[in-house]
Amino acid sequence: MDLQLSGKTAVVTGGSRGIGIAVVRHLLAEGMRVVSGSRTITPELKETTAIPVSVDLSTPDGPRLLIDEAVRELGGIDLLVNNVGIGNTEDMMQGAVHTLADLPDSAWEHTFNLHFYSAVRAIRAALPSLVERRGTIINVSSAGARIVSAGPFDYNVSKAALNALTKVVAEQFGPRGVRAITISPGPVSTETWTSPDGLVATLAKENGVSHEEFAGQIMGLLNTSTGRMSTPDEVARLITFAAAPNNITGAEFLIDGGAVKNA
Repeated sequence: MDLQLSGKTAVVTGGSRGIGIAVVRHLLAEGMRVVSGSRTITPELKETTAIPVSVDLSTPDGPRLLIDEAVRELGGIDLLVNNVGIGNTEDMMQGAVHTLADLPDSAWEHTFNLHFYSAVRAIRAALPSLVERRGTIINVSSAGARIVSAGPFDYNVSKAALNALTKVVAEQFGPRGVRAITISPGPVSTETWTSPDGLVATLAKENGVSHEEFAGQIMGLLNTSTGRMSTPDEVARLITFAAAPNNITGAEFLIDGGAVKNA
């Protein structure tokens, strides 16, 4: 199936691992030219033909620096995928072990800078090019925005804000040809879940149980209809489809194995 993406350009934030590297690979396979921005340039990213940019997207200037470099390298941007997220396990732990009563402002600020403001700033910087090319913005959110128990609560709140941002962009810039779409994964078999140093393994240690047992407990609470996690490739295929020319905008696509039960 020809998705009509060949020859177009894309920027992927957080493209060095997990869902991000899968998205980079799928877009390249469709014939796109890709710039990937992340703090770390992994060996996996180096193996691709994507143009890597080392940048801290949680800082006020990071997203603009990435977009400026992408425009220089690509000549313009047809697709922006705001995927960066999670970050340091220790930072994410705060929202998992604290309550609203005692989570410090610094934790909220870090979480929103990485998961929400990075997208705001990247979109703002990329809009002139996206308007010119009638481009597409895809924000990678989380089913946790709908399921409070599915992750650190500050992370979930930041993703709910990201969902609303998609609607704002679709409404304000749809008349100028820009589409905006949210992709919301549930549990995905990335390092967050699988690594012995990842968030799930760290929480397991905090609770005095094995990594495998704790992951099973979370999956049980999520009660996915399929009984399994999604893979990064499955999420990347959905993102690639959404990026193809179509009349979808302002919409959210869940890929959560049926964890979210309500419409």
